[in-house]
Amino acid sequence: MSQASGGFHQRLQRLEPRRQQAFMAALCERLLPNYVLYAQTSGHGDPHGWRVILDLVWERLVVHDAKIDFERQAEKLAELEPPADDDSFGARRALEAVVALSALLDTLRGEAPEAVLEVSRTSKGGVRAYIELTEGEEDAGRLAVLVRDHPLMADENDFQDAVLEAVEGPLDRDAIKLLRRLGRNDGVSNLGLSMD
Repeated sequence: MSQASGGFHQRLQRLEPRRQQAFMAALCERLLPNYVLYAQTSGHGDPHGWRVILDLVWERLVVHDAKIDFERQAEKLAELEPPADDDSFGARRALEAVVALSALLDTLRGEAPEAVLEVSRTSKGGVRAYIELTEGEEDAGRLAVLVRDHPLMADENDFQDAVLEAVEGPLDRDAIKLLRRLGRNDGVSNLGLSMD
């Protein structure tokens, strides 16, 4: 289905809610190592708590009528945010993981039509911030080209394309398992960081 009509964002928005949720869940999986590394280095956060919430989302994707209180999960997730006064690079990337999972929970609690785009942009925004930090280019034009052509951004775009193609296909239990494995990306985050 790689030749589906319309651009990337249009294809995302046309997906039925469950497929959008599966897309977002896969992206959240890939953001988790950033949150874990922040928690390990700062002593703030709770990777296990974050993981449990995302696991419940995967459960709902497999078992449609699973009784899960996503209102309560959203409350728990809010408690896992980095401290508001921590403006470090790691805290911002950890916050992105929380924001993405929060947007996903919003779709499970009701209407959140822009959530899938928000999660996609959040993940790409973290990659952009990482490239800007590591490359240190002052000229805005050169920086834009550098970001666009950077291997990490190419990898992010390829990853999101692969996830979108996966959720456009059949989405049975086995497909969900494969999607989850794809999202885990061998423990490597969108920034190329690993929990190992």
